[in-house]
Amino acid sequence: MDGELLGALADLVLPRTCAGCAVPGAVLCRSCARLLTRPHLATPRRFPDGFPPTVAAGAYAGPVRPALLAFKERGRAELARPLGVALAIAVAAVTGAVPGRRPVVLVPVPSSRTALRTRGRDHVRELTGQAVAELRAAGRPVTASRLLRRRGRVRDSAGLSAVQRRANLAGTFAVAGPVPAGVLLVLVDDVVSSGATLIEAAAVLARTTRRGDPPVLAAAVAATPRTTGNGTSGRDLRVVRNLSEIVLGAPADRLSGRMNRD
Repeated sequence: MDGELLGALADLVLPRTCAGCAVPGAVLCRSCARLLTRPHLATPRRFPDGFPPTVAAGAYAGPVRPALLAFKERGRAELARPLGVALAIAVAAVTGAVPGRRPVVLVPVPSSRTALRTRGRDHVRELTGQAVAELRAAGRPVTASRLLRRRGRVRDSAGLSAVQRRANLAGTFAVAGPVPAGVLLVLVDDVVSSGATLIEAAAVLARTTRRGDPPVLAAAVAATPRTTGNGTSGRDLRVVRNLSEIVLGAPADRLSGRMNRD
């Protein structure tokens, strides 16, 4: 049976609703998807030492928050596609600020063993795969590599301060394989909050870089907003203005311009 027909039959039995605003129709409606086409520098509330240059596609607030939670914690795996597009936008923005055309390697932040058992899947790895597909379709030389692994155990970070989170994560990442020479390493994750995870992971990867290599960068689907005096979470990136215009001028769910039939 044709895949589209199966999808239509599934919609009759289990009508789809937007994971962000609950409007019937798409898994992520255009209005909610547009909230993830606003690449900006992630700025944790207490900007920590060692935090890598990080771009997020949107703010972890409003409809974006329930959409990410639905994908991460509630098993809505179909959200991997639109959220992966958002991650691709963030990657394109952060790498666009680096001179030259080095090959880009995306390094997914590995989940803890406990999280993998609980969820039954590696959600960041899923997002990374989608982002790679989008960026390649847009003509960008990007690959993904599981260069990091977890070791030891960590406590649940809920309720921990930024300092406690860093202490909790200290020594929990290790390099899992050889790092290619001459590449631009970009850590990828779903959400940036305190920045503790990216700091620890970036520090481990940085030990593998060579003299003259660019710093380890990072990209995420969303970042916890840091309110400023005018009530916003900071400016959109200007270094990738043309790319942002291309993205916003295309269908909101595809970086490469192909329509999403969800």
